[in-house]
Amino acid sequence: ALSLSPQAITNIAVQAAKDKKASNITVLDIREVTVIADYFIICSGFSSTQVRAIVENIQDKLKEAGMLAMRREGFREASWVLLDYGDVIVHVFQDAERQFYNLERLWGDAPVVGVPVNI
Repeated sequence: ALSLSPQAITNIAVQAAKDKKASNITVLDIREVTVIADYFIICSGFSSTQVRAIVENIQDKLKEAGMLAMRREGFREASWVLLDYGDVIVHVFQDAERQFYNLERLWGDAPVVGVPVNI
């Protein structure tokens, strides 16, 4: 299978989220903080419908590029959906959940990187 770099996965996912009007898109570089992944992408939708649309577009665009998510969690409730692409983990929240879990604070040691990520 075609293997994309973590940066390429991140850039495709961010663009797919933008296409569906995701808000507050943040990319955290967590390579120095944890071994679980290289990047976290965190973004928001204003409703469960928009969250699902964002998630599905990210999955579609990455599938077109040859990448399938290893797992997807939370899609039915769509208040916090996690997509796991190995080196890149995508979190799509509704605003209230995003503020409650505040991953940016939880991973406060991780630098926020510009988008697109330099390949």
